[in-house]
Amino acid sequence: MQIVLPPELEELVQRQLASGKYQTAIDVLIAGAKLLEQQEDIYQGRLQELQQEAQIGWKAAQRGELVDGPTAMAQIRASLHSRHATES
Repeated sequence: MQIVLPPELEELVQRQLASGKYQTAIDVLIAGAKLLEQQEDIYQGRLQELQQEAQIGWKAAQRGELVDGPTAMAQIRASLHSRHATES
C-alpha cells in the first residue's frame, strides 16, 4: 500500500523522526494507529457507560423517582457545600 500524506502530516512525521523517538516513518504511523485504536476503545467504553446510565435514569423515571431541575440543582449545591465545609 502506498500512502501520500498531506504536507502538515508529513511535517509531523519528520518532527517525530528528528526527535529520535522513532526510527522510521512506519514506526510513527504505527504509533498513531495504536493511539487511534486506544481512543476508539475508550470512546466505546464511555459510550457503554453512558448508555447504562441513561437506562438507569429511564427506569427511575418509569418508577416516578425524578426531581425537577431546580430541586436537583439545590441538592447538588447543598452536597457540594457540605463536602467543601468538611474539607476545610
